[in-house]
Amino acid sequence: MAQDSGNATIDLVTVNRWTHIWHNVQLATMAEQNPAPYGAIENAAIAVEGDRIAWLGAAADLPTDHRATLHDGQGLWITPGLIDCHTHLVYGGNRSQEFELRLTGVSYDEIARRGGGIVATVDATRKASEESLYQSAAKRLSSFLNEGVTGIEIKSGYGLDRDTELKMLKVARRLGDEKPVDVATTFLGAHALPPEYTDKDAYIDWVADTMIPDVVKKGHADAVDVFCEGIAFNTDQCERIFKAATEHGLSIKAHVEQLSNLGGAALAASYGAISVDHLEYLDAAGVEAIKKSGTVAVLLPGAFYFLRETQLPPVDRLRSAQVPIAIASDANPGSSPTCSLLLMLNMACTLFRLTPEESLRGVTRHAAQALGWEKRLGTLEVGKQADFVLWDVSSPGELSYAIGANPCVDVIKNGRIVSR
Repeated sequence: MAQDSGNATIDLVTVNRWTHIWHNVQLATMAEQNPAPYGAIENAAIAVEGDRIAWLGAAADLPTDHRATLHDGQGLWITPGLIDCHTHLVYGGNRSQEFELRLTGVSYDEIARRGGGIVATVDATRKASEESLYQSAAKRLSSFLNEGVTGIEIKSGYGLDRDTELKMLKVARRLGDEKPVDVATTFLGAHALPPEYTDKDAYIDWVADTMIPDVVKKGHADAVDVFCEGIAFNTDQCERIFKAATEHGLSIKAHVEQLSNLGGAALAASYGAISVDHLEYLDAAGVEAIKKSGTVAVLLPGAFYFLRETQLPPVDRLRSAQVPIAIASDANPGSSPTCSLLLMLNMACTLFRLTPEESLRGVTRHAAQALGWEKRLGTLEVGKQADFVLWDVSSPGELSYAIGANPCVDVIKNGRIVSR
C-alpha cells in the first residue's frame, strides 16, 4: 500500500528497510518537477535505503514505523552531490612558467605555437610513471571531494600516444575505484598534434582507426572528446573522430568555440553530442543546433578568468533557447589550474552573470546530464543514488556567494557518510 505525502510516495512495505534518515534539514532537491526555487523543501527529512534515496519530503510527513539510524541535520541545507563534468585532472608537471609569460603579454595561442601549451604537458605526462600520475591526481581530487563533489569527469589528452593515453585513462578509472566518487572517463586523443607528427590528417586517422578501437576494447573510456579550434583540429578532422566514436558506441563531447567560431558545436550536435564546452564564440546557429539535439552547454569560467578572455559566452541566447547550462572547473595545468568547483559557482555568477540557482543547477542536474548520468544523479529524488551534501549555509545561494569558503559539513556517497 502507498501513501502520498505531497512530496514523495511512501511504500510502507519497505519502510523497515530504510538504513538512514536525516531530519531537521532543508532540501535543495534541484528537481525539475518542484517549482520552488532550488526545488526546495524546508523543514524536511530524507531517508536512504542502501545506496538509494527511499523517501524525502516534509518532516511532518515522515513515517514513524522505521528502524533507520536517525541523523539530526541541525537545520543544515542538503543539496545533491556536486558534479564536475569537465576536467583534465590526470597530468604530469605544471605550467607556471607559461603563467608568467602570459603576464608579459604573450598569448595562449602564441605559447602553443612556440611548442608550449598542451605539448609541454604531454612531455611531462609521458615521462611520469602511472603511480606518480595517480598520486598527483589523487591529491587534486581530494580538494574537490572536500567541497562536496561526488561525481567527476576526467579526460585523457596529455599523452597523444597509445601507451600514455591508456595510462591516463587507467589512472582515471583507478581513482573511481578507490575514492568515494563516480568517475566518467573521456578519451581526448584529438587534443593537440603530438611532436612526432607533422600531418594532422595522418594523426587523426591514427586516432580514429587505431586508438578509439583500442580504448573501447580495453573498456577505458565512456566518451570521446575533441579540441575543435584553429590551434588544434578543424571540423573535417573532428568529424572523422565523431564518426569513429559513433561506430564504436562512445558518447561524444567537444571543446568548441573557445577562441573562434568554427561551427564545431553545430557539428557535434549533429552527431548527438551530450555536451559542447567553452562556447565563448558560439553563434545563434550554434545555439539552435544544440537546442534541437538536446546537447548540454558547458561553461568553463575558470579558463575564461585565467586566460583573461573578453568574449563572453552567449548566456542570454542559451537561456532564451532553454538550453541546459552546466558549469565545470576545466581543471588543467595550462588554462584553469583550479581544484575548486565552489569557486566556479562564484565565477559563473560574477563573470557570466548566471544566477546562483542557475550555477548550482549547473553543477548538479545539468552536470549530470552532460555526462549521461541524469537518471541516477544530479537531483534529490526517490530512487536516485544517495549522493548528497550537508552545508552550513543560510540558503543555497550562499554557495555561489562566498569566495574561498568551504561550508561543506558532511558528504553522503552511495548512502554512506564519507569521512572528510
